[in-house]
Amino acid sequence: MRIAQVAPLYEAVPPKMYGGTERVVAHLTDALVDQGHEVTLFAAGETQTKATLVATRARPLRLDSGRLNSDLASHLTMIHEVRRRADAFDVIHFHVDLIHFPFFEDMSERTLTTLHGRLDIDDLRGVYARWHSYPLVSISSSQRAPLPDANWYATVQHGMLPDHYQFSPRTLGGYLAFLGRISPEKRPDRAIEIAKAAGVPLKIAAKVDAVDRAYFDECIRPLLGHPLIDFVGEIGDSEKSAFLGGARALLFPIDWPEPFGLVMIEAMACGTPVIAWRCGSVPEVVEHGVSGLIVDDIAGAVKAVHGIGELSRTRVRRAFDERFTAQAMANRYARLYWQLVGNRRLHESEVA
Repeated sequence: MRIAQVAPLYEAVPPKMYGGTERVVAHLTDALVDQGHEVTLFAAGETQTKATLVATRARPLRLDSGRLNSDLASHLTMIHEVRRRADAFDVIHFHVDLIHFPFFEDMSERTLTTLHGRLDIDDLRGVYARWHSYPLVSISSSQRAPLPDANWYATVQHGMLPDHYQFSPRTLGGYLAFLGRISPEKRPDRAIEIAKAAGVPLKIAAKVDAVDRAYFDECIRPLLGHPLIDFVGEIGDSEKSAFLGGARALLFPIDWPEPFGLVMIEAMACGTPVIAWRCGSVPEVVEHGVSGLIVDDIAGAVKAVHGIGELSRTRVRRAFDERFTAQAMANRYARLYWQLVGNRRLHESEVA
């Protein structure tokens, strides 16, 4: 099948450092190529992929921060190029939210749009009602809650290439890990409170975006002086296996309707169980008592820290292998692509 994958331009595919959507697109694209599909990836320059790359921007936007850039202009340029080449593809798979909606209305049945972000935003309901013909994919069932009447086609959970993560059969560092982004909804302050209450070291590997700089300086930086807390900063893919694999557990103390939470399955791939708040997609990703422990408050999290060692790290990795590989994700998407093609052919035969 001839498939176009359309990625955001903020990071390379895969990203060199932080970047969830671009990482998922990278693993999906390579897995589809491995399955024998003819895949073209529209993405930023510095991308590494097994697919045919169309780089409509020389550098990812985040790595080009020294210049004045327009993310809207960059993405519109890419959308124009996708539209220009549209006839070359059986299916065009968008990962750029909704920016393409006005431009592909006459061929929406040939598209699939995976929504990677939060949907509890006021203006979205009208947009998804206006452009209702686009088949949408959610990354968890909970993500759909704010837009129950949208044109949902399927739910496909994320997956990662297994050989990108090294399994650690036992924790070597004995610390707790927090990995991702410093922001109020990710609640690194909760992670620090849990570690201090449990008396267990915490390593924080996270980036600080400009929009969250004030939060970091005012709310998080003052907490980093405690002897149990080690702020590592942002790390890349090459460092993740050692960081996650060496941890006793990953702390995922979110305070928002997380659509998926990629770091949870990255930890599982390393054999590291997850201690996560019962929020958003968490109950769909973490199997309580198998791949981690789901908690409702600080006291429960502290108790989980002391009990997490009872979970088998081998079983945690098996949970990843059974549910969250890139191959499994690609299989699910391939079935959706064939359904779209089959439905279109049926419609064309009925019209004829």
